[in-house]
Amino acid sequence: TASLGMEAEQEPLLGNRTCGSREWDIVETEEHYKSRWRSIRILYLTMFLSSVGFSIVIMSIWPYLQKIDQTADASFLGWVIASFSLGQMVASPMFGLWSNYRPRKEPLTVSIFISVAANCLYAYVHLPASHNKYYMLVARGLVGFGAGNVAVVRSYIAGATSLQERTSSMANTSACQALGFILGPANTDEVQVPQGNIDQVAVVATNILFFVILFIFALFETIITPLTMDMYAWTQEQAVLYDGIILAALGVEAVVILLGVKLLSKKIGERAILLGGLIVVWVGFFILLPWGNQFPKIQWEDLHNNSIPNTTFGEIIIGLWKSPREDHSERPTGCPIEQAWCLYTPVIHLAQFLTSAVLIGIGYPVCNLMSYTLYSKILGPKPQGVYMGWLTASGSGARILGPVFISQVYAHWGPRWAFGLVCGMVVFTITLLGVVYKRLIAFSIRYGRIQE
Repeated sequence: TASLGMEAEQEPLLGNRTCGSREWDIVETEEHYKSRWRSIRILYLTMFLSSVGFSIVIMSIWPYLQKIDQTADASFLGWVIASFSLGQMVASPMFGLWSNYRPRKEPLTVSIFISVAANCLYAYVHLPASHNKYYMLVARGLVGFGAGNVAVVRSYIAGATSLQERTSSMANTSACQALGFILGPANTDEVQVPQGNIDQVAVVATNILFFVILFIFALFETIITPLTMDMYAWTQEQAVLYDGIILAALGVEAVVILLGVKLLSKKIGERAILLGGLIVVWVGFFILLPWGNQFPKIQWEDLHNNSIPNTTFGEIIIGLWKSPREDHSERPTGCPIEQAWCLYTPVIHLAQFLTSAVLIGIGYPVCNLMSYTLYSKILGPKPQGVYMGWLTASGSGARILGPVFISQVYAHWGPRWAFGLVCGMVVFTITLLGVVYKRLIAFSIRYGRIQE
C-alpha cells in the first residue's frame, strides 16, 4: 500500500499517455483534476498559516527579547530576526532536492514537526536562568529551518497550476508534441524534452531581483517597531499594537492589489508590472527620508527631569510610593540619547510614515508575485524543486542580511542613511531589470524561437 501511494504521488499529473493512443484526447481526468486542486488548496492553507504565524511573532520579537534578557540590544535583534532566514536558507535546497526524488509529503511532514518543536522552544525561552537571548536565537533559527518547506510548496503549485498555460502557449507545435513536451516522453523514440536549454542568465538575474525585493521588505518589517518607538515616543505595547494594525492593513491591501495585478498582467505582462512595482517601492522609501526642522523626543529628557524634581515634599513622598508599582514597569520613551543621530536628524512625521507604508505595501506584493511568476515560466516544464529551493534560499539570504543591515545602519547613522541606501539599492535593481528585460521570457516562448 505504501509503495502504491508513493507511485501515485510521483505520477505525472496528466498520466503516462503517449502520442497516438486512444487516451491522448483526454487532457486530464476529473479525478486527477479534483485531487490536484485539493492538494493545491491544502498547500495554500499551509503557507497562509505559516505567514500568519510569522507576522504575529515578528511584531513582538523586540519587546519579548528586551523582557527576557536585559543585555540584548537593537543589534542583537537583527541577528535574532536573521536567524529565521538562515535556517530557511539552509533547509530550502535540501527539502527541494528531497521532493524531487521522494514523495513531497515526507519533507512537508518532517518540516512541520520541526516548526512545532521550535515554536514550543520559543514560547519557553524565558525559563532558563541566563543566556535567554541565545535560546531565542536558536529557536528562531529552527523555526526558519522548518519553514524551508516553502520550496516544496512552490515547486508543486508552480508545476500544477501552469500545465494549461504551458500547453496553450506552445500553439506553434502540434498538440501531441506540446503535451508530450510538458510530461516528458515515455521512451527515447518519442518526443524529446530539450535539455540544458534554460536561460541561466535569466535565472540568476531573477534570483538577484527576488533577493533585493525580499531584502527591502525584510528590513522594513524589522525596523518598523524601533522606528515608531523612536520617532513617536510610543511605548512597547503601543508599538506592537499600532504597528500590528498597520501591517494587517497592508496585508488586506496586498490581497486587493494582487487580485488587480492578476487581471493587469494579462494585458501588459509580468515584466512591465515588476518594473512599475519597483518604482512604487522607490517612491515609498524616498518619502520615508527625514525632512524638515522638527526633531524627535529624546529619552534623556525624562531622566533629566526626574533627576532634578521641582516638586513639594508631599509630591516626592507620593512619587516614591507609586514608583515601585508604576515607574519601574515603564521604560522611558523617545529616541535614545545613545543614538547620536537623534540630536540632529529630523523626525519622520506620522503622515509621512503612513504614506510610505501604503506605497511599500503596494509595491512589495506586486514585485514578489511577478518575480516568482517570471522565475517559474523561465524554468519551464522540468522539475523545479531544486531551482525553487535556490529561489527560496535567495529570499532567505535577503531576510538574513536585511535585518542585520538595517539594525546596524539605523543604530549608528540613523534613518536618513538607512533609507537613502535602500533607495540606491532599488535604483540598482531597476537598472538590472532594464538590462535583462528582454531575456525574462517564458521557457516555452524561448524554445519556440529556438525551434524556428
